[in-house]
Amino acid sequence: MAKRGDNVHDVLVIGGGPSGSSCAYWLAEAGWDVAVVEKKELPREKTCGDGLTPRAVRQLADMGLEDSMTGAHRYGGLRSIAFGRTIELRWPEVPGFPTYGYTITRHDLDALVAERASKAGATVLQGTEALEPLEPAEPESGALAGCGGAMVSSKAAASPAELRARYVVVADGANSRFGRALGTSRDRNYPQGMALRGYYRSERHDEEWIESHLDIRDADGDVVPGYGWIFPLGDGRVNVGVGLLSTDQRWKGLNTSRLMDAFVAQAPKSWGISPETSCAPATGGRLPMGLGVGPRTGINTLAIGDAGGLINPFNGEGIAYGYETGRMAAAFLGQALAGGGAESIADYERHLDEIYGDYYRVGRAFVRLISDPRRMRLCVSSGMHSRAFMAQLMRIMANLMRPQGSGPAEVGYRAMVGMAGVLQRLEKVGISV
Repeated sequence: MAKRGDNVHDVLVIGGGPSGSSCAYWLAEAGWDVAVVEKKELPREKTCGDGLTPRAVRQLADMGLEDSMTGAHRYGGLRSIAFGRTIELRWPEVPGFPTYGYTITRHDLDALVAERASKAGATVLQGTEALEPLEPAEPESGALAGCGGAMVSSKAAASPAELRARYVVVADGANSRFGRALGTSRDRNYPQGMALRGYYRSERHDEEWIESHLDIRDADGDVVPGYGWIFPLGDGRVNVGVGLLSTDQRWKGLNTSRLMDAFVAQAPKSWGISPETSCAPATGGRLPMGLGVGPRTGINTLAIGDAGGLINPFNGEGIAYGYETGRMAAAFLGQALAGGGAESIADYERHLDEIYGDYYRVGRAFVRLISDPRRMRLCVSSGMHSRAFMAQLMRIMANLMRPQGSGPAEVGYRAMVGMAGVLQRLEKVGISV
């Protein structure tokens, strides 16, 4: 390990959100000298649906944080609404995962995880912006550029300063300016989501279900490829939002603010959602999905979480995958620091493909399918007539299948993997499906 105080950290993490703080925690827990630079002062507002699935809860529990989430609202499952039908489904029992989730604002959650990383020994520098990479190296084809750290600026310092490290982790989110400086870009053939969310006062703020509307419509009443949500926060408010899949040229001009207004107007009146109960203007952002950002590794650099396009295409979930990829990156960085070098960094990318490759290929095929309103209507309206079908689809979309399982969800998923592979091969030879 690098000696503390020698002005060269073992690892520098750019960004203190879910992926960055997770990576820093696991590195510090293993005894490595890690520094995190976070542009904002925590706690701070962050646009998000604020929903934690069992995958995310598992990671928080492993970091010893679940009992510290005093502001979180625990919920038991998902209520799906579409085409006049409603189905309530509890989270399935899957080995290694809890049967519940939480809602908690990113304002509270990100500060909690960053503090956990700090207590484990990480140096967390808040209000500190990474301006540019130090001494970026010319990358090999298809790789990130290497670098010696970052030039950083903080309110507390009179001028920018160098922050050096043996390895650098890019974890500054979906718009990743630092990642772009090292060579990342989004593959426009991969799906991207656009989301908008706002907070509303509601008497139903402490319900035990999060609610998803699968037939979201524009102001003219036409179904669009996306979904709406209402997530109770347990503090007098609900998180209300819309997500739109920008996978088809038809939808690129659709105004998400107007879509949000239409959803609020069409939401069940019992929620009490209206412009009068709004707490503040809605905010939004882009969601790069399905491993759609790359390259993700260089000789001493790697990208994790949203900065690596690791959002789940099925449901827009990014928090769990931020925690998971931060933890994976920490493991391979530990191997690199212990002597494995660049080969261990390359192993991180191979591991991503092993864990998520097939799943995200299926997710990308699913997104292409539902981008057509007619196919979407057929699939969703048919599925909503079968509780058993929706239960298995929930397992797949939340990535909560049993390892080596032989149930309907697992069998169906394996069939989808095969079909996604066929579609991918057809597209490579110029056949569009």
